[in-house]
Amino acid sequence: MSHAEDHEGTRRDFLYYATAGAGAVATGAAVWPLVNQMNPSADVKALASIRVDVSGVEPGTQLTVKWLGKPVFIRRRTQEEIDLARSVALEDLADTSAENANKPGADASDENRAMDENGEWLVMMGVCTHLGCVPLGDGAGDFNGWFCPCHGSHYDTSGRIRKGPAPTNLPVPVAEFVDEATIKLG
Repeated sequence: MSHAEDHEGTRRDFLYYATAGAGAVATGAAVWPLVNQMNPSADVKALASIRVDVSGVEPGTQLTVKWLGKPVFIRRRTQEEIDLARSVALEDLADTSAENANKPGADASDENRAMDENGEWLVMMGVCTHLGCVPLGDGAGDFNGWFCPCHGSHYDTSGRIRKGPAPTNLPVPVAEFVDEATIKLG
């Protein structure tokens, strides 16, 4: 084998590697816009968290806001509603999970679903867990909470499913009090 033939193999190897590298870069450049377009747009990122002024919500009333394209119920409960929710035994519930993003793995006791220790504030996604309808509130249904008229799901004053086809409690989103008059969702 001559010295020239030894270099020819090295040049051939270099050309293979250079061509493969250029092909990989070209493929990456072509695929990147397709992958990048799946990222959320700027307007969606801006709505990832919102602040809600709850200073005007009186006990016994609720405010419904739209967050991430879905209704969110923010209810300021009366002492009677809190007592009614806290008197329910866990064995009487169809779903014993809190469904609370703030307290993962917690049981469905009212204390684990309310925003504050005394249970006055309740924040839940306003979407029925059966087929995604929006339940009626203000003491509706057999348990004085929310009622989905589409298929007959009844939720109690803590948003827990008590009767009907819905499989789980109304979910509690990530939420916190920023100050005494503002709740941050997300």
